[in-house]
Amino acid sequence: MAAKKGIFAKVGKTRIIPLGLKILFIFISLILLSNFTTNIISIELLQKQIINLNNEIMVSQLKEIYNDATNQFQIYSYSKNRYESMQALSKVAKTGFKNPHSVAAGITPTGLVGFMASNTDGFLWNSFEDTEVLKSMVEKKEAGITEGSIHFKDYQGEYFGIYKYQADWDFYLIRAEQMSDLSDNSRRVYLLTSLIILFLTIVFVIIGALIVNREFRTVKQITKDLYEMQQHKQLDLIDLSNAPNDDITYLAASFNSLSSSVNNLLGTFQKFVSKDVVKKAYKDQRIALEGSQKELTMLFSDIKSFTYRTETLGNDIIDVLNVHYNKVIHNVHENSGVVGSIIGDAILAIYGTLDSNMSKSFNAVRAAWDITHETASLRETMIQRREEVEKRRALTESEERVFQAVLLDVGVGIDGGNVFYGNIGSNEHMANTVIGDNVNSASRLEGLTRIYHLPVIVSEYVKNEVERESERYKFFEIDMVQVKGKTEGKKIFFPFDTLEMDNALIEKYNMFEDGLKAYYEGDWKSARRAFKDCELDCAEVFLERMGLKAAPEDWSGIWTMTTK
Repeated sequence: MAAKKGIFAKVGKTRIIPLGLKILFIFISLILLSNFTTNIISIELLQKQIINLNNEIMVSQLKEIYNDATNQFQIYSYSKNRYESMQALSKVAKTGFKNPHSVAAGITPTGLVGFMASNTDGFLWNSFEDTEVLKSMVEKKEAGITEGSIHFKDYQGEYFGIYKYQADWDFYLIRAEQMSDLSDNSRRVYLLTSLIILFLTIVFVIIGALIVNREFRTVKQITKDLYEMQQHKQLDLIDLSNAPNDDITYLAASFNSLSSSVNNLLGTFQKFVSKDVVKKAYKDQRIALEGSQKELTMLFSDIKSFTYRTETLGNDIIDVLNVHYNKVIHNVHENSGVVGSIIGDAILAIYGTLDSNMSKSFNAVRAAWDITHETASLRETMIQRREEVEKRRALTESEERVFQAVLLDVGVGIDGGNVFYGNIGSNEHMANTVIGDNVNSASRLEGLTRIYHLPVIVSEYVKNEVERESERYKFFEIDMVQVKGKTEGKKIFFPFDTLEMDNALIEKYNMFEDGLKAYYEGDWKSARRAFKDCELDCAEVFLERMGLKAAPEDWSGIWTMTTK
């Protein structure tokens, strides 16, 4: 608690200096700075008046040049001596010059200099250098505007003036003054005042800057840290390592104490709920029992032969699962998915609740292959370790069982469609969940990966959505199945990644599809021949299913599953 003692309050042994006292000193500096600003504005306004006066003079002079150009064109029409006409124009233009760098010129639309007069000896343009200004004059002429003010640059400096288009010579007649000439005039008039103001301003600006930077550095640090926390949606500690002993620092220290407590709770919360729930809770500042129908894609991944692995590894299966899920969940999040639930050796991931540049089904298929590759990589690592051990000795029977148990293999099923997605439960305890036939279907498709010996199987819904967006994945039809509890058959597909395509393997799958077509049509003899020739594991399922029999008379092409 802050204790009042003397003029300033204290927290422990630290005095708290009021921020208002600091602002008072800063305010004094700003008052002095305002004096400088006022005088500068006065000088600028006076300079604008001088520019306006010069413009009026130049308008009169440009009018004379314009009239003389008209007359010289008449003379040129008879004499055909362009050089003399240009010299005459230059001479007339120069009579109105008063400043050291006054100029007048006739510029063609292409930037060539027809004539030029300058008050600086030897100063002539080879061409008009400011092409952007010339382009603007040409565009205005095409729009019917043939005269106006002008501001341009060349290697000598900046100019301001006026111009008017002269149709006879096809010139843009320009009368201009160099900005530095006017600045010199103003500088001579206000030199002493400017020096005094400049000196005072520099002194007080330095003092004010030092005060602001020193006394408000804590406020800046707090603002910066809070902004970064907001962007990352993560509470953190404000850096107070160089903070002064004022009430703002005390406020920040109190925030840090609260932040540590809240951050611990938030970190725990984020580990137990999906990313979209965290995002909604952060945005709405509440979580309610609510949900809605959404079109989502569900990915279901399961570890094969899990019972054997559990019996072999015992409690160590938890460590294996954690290594596996560390990779799987990372891949789900990397592909814009959220984890719906983890059920022992299985994980349900949901796609379509987070913003993404790709479709939900594309992200799900890409995640499925990432999961498959990561699992294969873990198996390869274990195989390499086994080879290292076998260089020294052979594995024992129990070690061989453990080795086989840690060689994890997964199946992935993906389906999508309209489902219920939201929070269910009570105000005391709730869970985020997804409910619908397509969720169950994703689980059934995962189960089919064991039957067809394929790593990933997807529904026609997923196939169609991915194909509408990308050609990366080529989908091969595998079968038409009627899962238990359903009355209609559904086509299932294997998504082949074209980035990893093998032409020989593609040819085998094309041969498999030919056999599948014959299988659907009831020509089991041709189907058997194609299935044998393709030499794929998934074809063995059909060869075993058909045996040497012919298709039943009521054959519909649909295989009915009798188990889940």
